[in-house]
Amino acid sequence: MEQIAAVVVTYNRKELLLQCLDRLLNQKGTTCDVLIVDNASTDGTEQAIGQLRNPQVYYRNTGANLGGAGGFNFGMRWAVEAGYDYLWIMDDDTLPSPDALAQLWAAHERLGGNYGFLSSTVLWTDGELCPMNVQRITPYRDLLRFDQGEEIPVQMASFVSLFLQAQTVEQYGLPIKDFFVWTDDWEYTRRISRISMCYVVPKSKVIHAMKNKTVVNIARDTPDRVERYRYFYRNDVYLYRREGVKGWLWIVLKNSWHSVQVLRAGKQPIEKLRIIWGSFFRGIGFQPEKEYCKRPSKIRV
Repeated sequence: MEQIAAVVVTYNRKELLLQCLDRLLNQKGTTCDVLIVDNASTDGTEQAIGQLRNPQVYYRNTGANLGGAGGFNFGMRWAVEAGYDYLWIMDDDTLPSPDALAQLWAAHERLGGNYGFLSSTVLWTDGELCPMNVQRITPYRDLLRFDQGEEIPVQMASFVSLFLQAQTVEQYGLPIKDFFVWTDDWEYTRRISRISMCYVVPKSKVIHAMKNKTVVNIARDTPDRVERYRYFYRNDVYLYRREGVKGWLWIVLKNSWHSVQVLRAGKQPIEKLRIIWGSFFRGIGFQPEKEYCKRPSKIRV
């Protein structure tokens, strides 16, 4: 029997993780095991999971904070090498609707497995689309309408409810762990969509219970988060330089617009401009390693 592993990466969000788990373990029509990748949480996550004693839930602690990129690299390798046939990827603050997985599986069957990835409609807690997770129909254009059919072609999606066949992970490799945070999902899904058709499944819905309904913006973000933008601007260069001249033009124009926003905001402008353009130049020579994994004969976790 074919088996699905939901891969959930967590870090110090125990209460949200438990809500996510409850939703995963109560999916209607289609079931999954849950592989929890804990990036060395210090909030009692391990103890809370241990108390569940649920045979569908598996837990591994990475021993260090690998970031979202490292966590998904770890978890997807775990699932593939454990022999699962399908992976359902998400953050710990993802709250799937009761039939989210069943809708993805129905699309899988309609398409006969001929796709690179499937992605869900991602809503915020107010029931509206979550801007951070809107899929892109090209590397430059967001999907604007979700009423165009049972499956809608897209090229980029987030890791907030992404469905993959294990054979796809074997073919295209794992997310780049050196990204640490940001752009790992865009890069990975674009890596796949350059070769395979990929889709949003509008009827598969999840809530992304992130604190703020916003997109990444260095000009408006809080001072404690500014340093992590070094990853954002470096990683984006790696992603868009693959797109040729158009990609280079896009990244230069985007960084220029962000610089204008930083100057208008007037908060730490020199530091933020150094991060934007210093990271841009680091990204030009950034050559992270791509890793691959293989399924064994049917061995579970």
